[in-house]
Amino acid sequence: MSKPADLSRQQGSAHRIPSGAPGSDIPSEAPDGDIPSEAPVAGLSTGAPAASDKAAASTPPDGTPAGPPRSLIVLLAVSCGLTVANLYYAQPLLSELRHTFGISSVTAGSLVTATQLGYALGLVLLVPLGDVLEKRRLATVLLALTVGALIVSGLAPDFPVLALASLVSGTTLVVTQILVPFAADLAPDETRGRVVGQVMSGLLTGILLSRTFGSLLAGATNWRVVYLTSAALMTVLTLVLRTALPRRAPAQAAASLTYGALLRSTARMLKVHPALRRRALYQAAMFGAFSVFWTTISFVLTAAPFHYAQWQVGLFALAGAGGALVAPLAGRWADRGLVRPMTAAAFVAAVLAFGLAAAGRHHILALGAAAIVLDMAVQTTLVLGQQVVYQLDGAARARLNSAYMATFFVGGAVGSQAGSYAYHAGGWTAAAAFGAVLPLLALLLWATERSTSRSAERTPENHRA
Repeated sequence: MSKPADLSRQQGSAHRIPSGAPGSDIPSEAPDGDIPSEAPVAGLSTGAPAASDKAAASTPPDGTPAGPPRSLIVLLAVSCGLTVANLYYAQPLLSELRHTFGISSVTAGSLVTATQLGYALGLVLLVPLGDVLEKRRLATVLLALTVGALIVSGLAPDFPVLALASLVSGTTLVVTQILVPFAADLAPDETRGRVVGQVMSGLLTGILLSRTFGSLLAGATNWRVVYLTSAALMTVLTLVLRTALPRRAPAQAAASLTYGALLRSTARMLKVHPALRRRALYQAAMFGAFSVFWTTISFVLTAAPFHYAQWQVGLFALAGAGGALVAPLAGRWADRGLVRPMTAAAFVAAVLAFGLAAAGRHHILALGAAAIVLDMAVQTTLVLGQQVVYQLDGAARARLNSAYMATFFVGGAVGSQAGSYAYHAGGWTAAAAFGAVLPLLALLLWATERSTSRSAERTPENHRA
């Protein structure tokens, strides 16, 4: 296959194969934020896009590519936020769950670990289906299963049942990772970073506000009502998405894959894309640090000298919500080719956040400032990483996203459990020290990138979004 000298970047271009893939003579991309050129697969034609796709992403008469309608972006952002919140409702409830079931802090922390491991499992086994099945139908089926798991959680008679239901709901909640690539598919290259950043801001706001919502509702009622209320919200969301989402058929080449071939293809993405491996490891470290902080902070706030009630823990979680404001900015930084420097800045900010949290152990303002800085850092690397990953192969975004997200959610699960052990062994100081080590390791890995990736990173055409 010859290398094309001039590649079209318009929506509806030919299906792509990843550079460096087996059987291709296209060189592999640089290890980090360098967006590689792509080559069309010989012998495949895209055909005409569906009418709904034309409506969602059309080109005005002046030739300027238009993104999906604003209302659709808002719907996707809200949907991601409401859905992903279910992964984090348990974090501020751990102290209450510990007393309800008579379990230790380490056992209570395993509930967060079970949810995140379920999410990682769903990322591996379910998200790749977004490349071979119609996305609207897939999303609504997964949401319906989530509703059932949440009802079981709210009615759980003991902790093992709650943990098992959380594992199942974590698996089906990967619907968010169907919707984010869905938004990337609809956006033209020139504004993809901005569109993804806007949808991610909704997702990240849901992560952060989930703690506040869960704490306040549990404080006013009990923890069971949190899960049952979420089940009702997910029921409404399922019906809305079924009605409002445009139909998005899979690419012809991907649709012909068997399920086994699909999973093998997903694993192969990590082999042929060095940038995917690197960004996944970066985010595994950052999300691990994120999980260390938010899994253990409820233990800090409910103990001396604070002795906070459940609703006060929820109000503290609002501090992290300010970090969601950085997601659209991170998308614009990616569009401008600033992936590499802003990644390093985020790593440094995360290390400093844990230093502040350790030094300000008895000062709520210091802890709140640390939460904001840490969340901004984690969200920055997440959005920058997605922008890199989504450009690797336009016809395989669900599989790329699956490999990326599964890797870093394993990091989050490890962070939750290891953070609980660190807190149990050495208190907040040990947990904060462990949290700081993770972004520091990511920064050391970042420093090993080849100098060639740095020059490519600054080339504007390598960062069209």
